Amino acid sequence: MTPMPPLLEVDTLRVEGPEGHLLGPVSFALHAGRALTLLGESGSGKSLLAHAIMGTLPRGLRARGRIVLGGRAFEANDVRSRRASWGRDIALLPQEPWIALDPTMRVGAQLAETHALVGAKSRTEAWTRTLDDLRTLGLGGAAMAWPITLSGGMAQRAAFAITRAGGAPVLIVDEPTKGLDHTARDEIVTRLRQALESGCTVLTITHDIAVARALGGDVAVMLSGDVVERGEAQTVLAQPAHTYTRALLAADPASWKAHAAAHTAAAGEEVLTATGLRKDVGHHTAHRSGHRTLFRDLTLTLRAGDRVAVTGPSGSGKSTLGNVLLGLVSADKGTVHRHASIERVRYQKLYQEPTSAFAPRRAIGHALADLCKRHRLDNARIAPLMQQMRLPEPLLARLPNEISGGELQRFALLRALLLDPVFLFADEPTSRLDPITQQEVFDTLVNMTLERGCALMVVTHDPFIAGSLGPRRVAIGEQT
Repeated sequence: MTPMPPLLEVDTLRVEGPEGHLLGPVSFALHAGRALTLLGESGSGKSLLAHAIMGTLPRGLRARGRIVLGGRAFEANDVRSRRASWGRDIALLPQEPWIALDPTMRVGAQLAETHALVGAKSRTEAWTRTLDDLRTLGLGGAAMAWPITLSGGMAQRAAFAITRAGGAPVLIVDEPTKGLDHTARDEIVTRLRQALESGCTVLTITHDIAVARALGGDVAVMLSGDVVERGEAQTVLAQPAHTYTRALLAADPASWKAHAAAHTAAAGEEVLTATGLRKDVGHHTAHRSGHRTLFRDLTLTLRAGDRVAVTGPSGSGKSTLGNVLLGLVSADKGTVHRHASIERVRYQKLYQEPTSAFAPRRAIGHALADLCKRHRLDNARIAPLMQQMRLPEPLLARLPNEISGGELQRFALLRALLLDPVFLFADEPTSRLDPITQQEVFDTLVNMTLERGCALMVVTHDPFIAGSLGPRRVAIGEQT
């Protein structure tokens, strides 16, 4: 029997930028029903590879090599010829769901439009499939919601549904499970496996080792723009040959020791007190009720050096709690008291979606310089923090959408540290980072609370990260 040709073939693909060589050469073939999962540190070139295949590289970057899609060969730099295949033959779920969602359209309308225009479904069938997709992904009430009202995890699932709606046989998903609790993560993995069983091929970029194990197929490990190890997932993840792969697997949060919990900081000055907090969302109408209570009767006190984990399902109100504590959103009941002698700017937040925290048309270096000028800070403090977080200097010249999500999240952390916060609400601060960098950034957060007397509250879906932070926890579940 003649073997079936690959659905996607990548031949000696390279990416170059103003600073020189960035990626490759990379070559591989993807066959129907077979998964390839890319692992590696943030900024290693995984997302760059995905965008080079799609033809959506940031400005100033150039791809070379050959791409064969559905039997048609394209030069890697010939973007125009590949555009007709977008959504139909090949689809990409970008790392940031906000890039995939139109802020001016309700979620259901966007998904139905993709089913109709790309998937060639009738209007009635498109809407039926839309409701079924959203319900399957735990978004049954989100059809009429605007993207801005969704939590990060909910937006991620909505973007995934839209990416799959066209039925493209080649599916590239960039961090499809970041910011999701384990139940929602497993649902996304199930959908990816269903796509494989239906004859698709899936190229997955992830920092979650559990996702790589669940998808099976092949695994490739990237470091500094090169593939340093590749093989069957079962073999690579059980018996890694490369030193970096072994370090990557050893740094998985499931292997972390509770080193942070071993430190007991002396009770410091009170920086924030919340009493009897309640927050409701939604509204009542004559025909339906969308009303929900996120949390009620919530009382807590935070002192300098405290460390608290906030846990709960995706969309349960964890981010909302942080916004209430920071004064960004009002509570429906209860009070929040912040120390009167402390400047409000020292109550800081790391956003779940770092793209929402940076001006899109302002280079990273200019944004940091603006911060230093506004608050009369010494610019010389930037370089040591960049070195500590392994952020190369050339990134300062790029726009926020021209660097990886992990790199942007580290810049967001750096910016917060420049302001010497007394309270830092970190909303899934490491969900975009590879395990090694994740552990490094997490250690930086914990050490900061000890050295600077900063109260730290971390939102996480990972029980291992929560356990490593310390014994104190706020669990938020959905209430009606």
